[in-house]
Amino acid sequence: MKPNTLLDLLGDHRVHSGESLAQQLGVSRTAVWKQIRKVVAEGIEVRTIRGQGYQLVTALDLLDQHKITDNLVKVDSADVDLVVLKEVDSTNAEVARKLSAPGLAMPVVLADAQTEGRGRRGRNWSSPKGQNLYMSMGLTLRGGFEGLSGLSLVLGVAVVRALNVLGVKGAGLKWPNDLYAGGKKFGGILVEIQGELQEGQVQVIAGLGINVHMTEAADVDQPWTSLARHWPDQVWVRNEIAASVINEVASVMTQFRNGGFSAFRDEWQRHDIFLGKALCAKDGTLAGVGAGVDSGGNYQLDTEAGRVSVMAGDISLRESV
Repeated sequence: MKPNTLLDLLGDHRVHSGESLAQQLGVSRTAVWKQIRKVVAEGIEVRTIRGQGYQLVTALDLLDQHKITDNLVKVDSADVDLVVLKEVDSTNAEVARKLSAPGLAMPVVLADAQTEGRGRRGRNWSSPKGQNLYMSMGLTLRGGFEGLSGLSLVLGVAVVRALNVLGVKGAGLKWPNDLYAGGKKFGGILVEIQGELQEGQVQVIAGLGINVHMTEAADVDQPWTSLARHWPDQVWVRNEIAASVINEVASVMTQFRNGGFSAFRDEWQRHDIFLGKALCAKDGTLAGVGAGVDSGGNYQLDTEAGRVSVMAGDISLRESV
């Protein structure tokens, strides 16, 4: 018996007797009881009501491979090698393992939980079970490493487009790879080069984390939010978000492979949360006013010495003194 089958039956949050669950699942009442214990151990709250049965308390938003595939409209499902896992060390690591045996389809891995989720510069990425979207994609680009310039920014544009398709406006982008709403981070993108340049092609793993339902994160040391927190009137379904993101990534990657970052520059800057604001970079040694990105995706600061492009590192708001 698969856990998701039992949880689907309990998903209406009504009381179900052990006998009715056993009949629908074709198992014994003891098997139902054991499965209830298992899902409770995984952090899902199920109330046991003596003489009546079981009632699901936790609001569930289960990932479903078929539901995601059914919503792919900008890419042929045969061109996507989609895998949905209950738990993994990291979705980026799983895609790396799949790329070691390359196939024709784009590998896409989603997981309900990560045990070793990572953000930029090796930082830990909070990955509570069933709360957020943890997804990685294997991308192949021609033209060598120089063809990667601006890729993380383009993927940020894809996520904003995906949210727009779902009816949400107002998402912001922080250079080079963060997603913001109301001045707080709700997602991030991690791009990793896989292997070496071969036959004029380079393989890249694009990892994406989006806070969807998360309400608590004691181990996060910066202001954060989630889709449900910032847009509480929207009904957020992780399968729909995943499909929308895959659709938009497939769309932007076709254009990016053909023309690079320049075609996305204006769109990215419309969502730039730092444009026109006093900023500091390079560990505080460089200060200026945010001036958007150049044609290569480097961030620009207007300083006393003129306009300077920042190619790597962190940029933050400059504190008033």
